Amino acid sequence: MTRHVATVCVSCPAGREGLAQALRATLAQEGIAMETAEIDCMSGCRRGSTVGFRAAGKTAYLFGELTAADLPELIGFARAYLAAPRGDFADARPLGALRFKALARIPPEPSTEGA
Repeated sequence: MTRHVATVCVSCPAGREGLAQALRATLAQEGIAMETAEIDCMSGCRRGSTVGFRAAGKTAYLFGELTAADLPELIGFARAYLAAPRGDFADARPLGALRFKALARIPPEPSTEGA
């Protein structure tokens, strides 16, 4: 199974207020197989507080301007991200307000198979 990780900036306001712990606990409570990591800085300071989602072979996402109120939408995104084979979404509307808080969408590395 591919390892999925949500990384929370702990130097941002929401990170200092316990967003990583709340995300970790809620993911576990909901039975969502995603790790939560903490990092000192994700360089999203102009639009902090930031959380990134990534998995090998999938598009990675970075969201900013988050607060504890965004936790339900972060959980919804985690579910959708796990279900998306390449991490892409044809329609961003189901992501709710997170679609307006996206700082980056980073495509997966190109496959080198058959090269």
